[in-house]
Amino acid sequence: MNIVFVGAGSVEFTWQLLRDIFSFPELGGVRIALHDIDAERLSVAEALAHRTADRHGAKPRIVASLDRRTALEGADVVVNMVAVGSHRATLTDFEVPARFGLRQTIGDTLGIGGIFRALRTFPLLEGLAADMAAVCPDAWLLNYTNPMAMNLQYLAGIAPGLKAAGLCHSVYWTVRDLCKIVDVPYEEADVVSAGVNHQAWILRWRHGDRDLYPALDAAIAADPELLRRVRVDMYRRLGYYPTETSEHSSEYVPWYLRHDSEISRLRIPVDDYVGISAGNLAEYTSVRDALAAGRDPSPREEEDAAEYAPQVIHSLATGALRTIQVTTANTGLITNLPAGAAVEVPATLDRLGVHPHHVGALPPQLAALNRSFLNVVELTVAAALSGDRRHIRHAAMADPATASALTVDEVWALCDAMAEAHGDALPPALRGTLRP
Repeated sequence: MNIVFVGAGSVEFTWQLLRDIFSFPELGGVRIALHDIDAERLSVAEALAHRTADRHGAKPRIVASLDRRTALEGADVVVNMVAVGSHRATLTDFEVPARFGLRQTIGDTLGIGGIFRALRTFPLLEGLAADMAAVCPDAWLLNYTNPMAMNLQYLAGIAPGLKAAGLCHSVYWTVRDLCKIVDVPYEEADVVSAGVNHQAWILRWRHGDRDLYPALDAAIAADPELLRRVRVDMYRRLGYYPTETSEHSSEYVPWYLRHDSEISRLRIPVDDYVGISAGNLAEYTSVRDALAAGRDPSPREEEDAAEYAPQVIHSLATGALRTIQVTTANTGLITNLPAGAAVEVPATLDRLGVHPHHVGALPPQLAALNRSFLNVVELTVAAALSGDRRHIRHAAMADPATASALTVDEVWALCDAMAEAHGDALPPALRGTLRP
């Protein structure tokens, strides 16, 4: 099994994936190819990979390359975790909208931050898909890079033959947290979740024959602090629990971020990802310095194979059957969401690959919110596929949180400012200002 990490310089995430891979005895002898365009980060990732293998008693073959196509040669699985522009681009995604009075919390999935993160990521995805077609056409691309739905929908548009699946741990951690609240072992709970990445829904949640939603209702009634969460507020109004954190969820609807009172009531951490991104930089520095001093970095609390990519790899290698959540093209999987849209559904894993499940129709109130989400996705992808800068503005106008806070003139001016700020990171046709 030949596994390639693209963006391996995302050292903390590379570390977690390697720990999970090497937790499977059957994967101890895999080939790991690391790629990044930052030589220092790539060197740190390579040293960390060797340390992690030694700690788990694994004997993989580990190679590193600054050249992407060289790294991809003969791959069976490609894991993409590139953050184009890194911390500096993240700061731009927050600082420019803030000048217009637009609040964000995470800014990596929808809204202005998500739109422009996608537009600077699409050229990387186009090049990656072309390289894979040339040197590893049968490989699976497992994408972790956000904005997940935009990236997977764009890949389906430019490389429809590519075997790609979007992976995100939001459903896993949501269900673990919910099970703790109702005092049910996570391993004993049965769950069906579907929607779009970062705005999917727990459609069924059971322990044997017992529906666990009434137990959640009782827990919320007994703890007023639970009411001070965005997704608990959404659950009480919509009837189904959202699968992404309150910080994320607040950005995808028009109801919360524009109101000071709601930010206070629901404890919404505006600009949260700025601090998270800075923390990631600090963690990288800590790992780099520890390795340089000949010390083992201090690991985060380990979970056995908590991430999905190692589970996919293990199933491809061994045929082990398991079910995870994936983002994939909607080929009738969710019947009341647009055909071809990037949706998140359960999928079975085995030796042959990733097999998405048919879910059927979502409850209408959930489908309505997902369609608003997917409108922004479709218009952002359309901007890139057509080279039409107007569609960037259309996507921002359609975004629920942006449209609730800014006038249309302000939306267009903000898009101009973002295009100028990101400059050469955007595809040439999408750069510059544009007047109505």
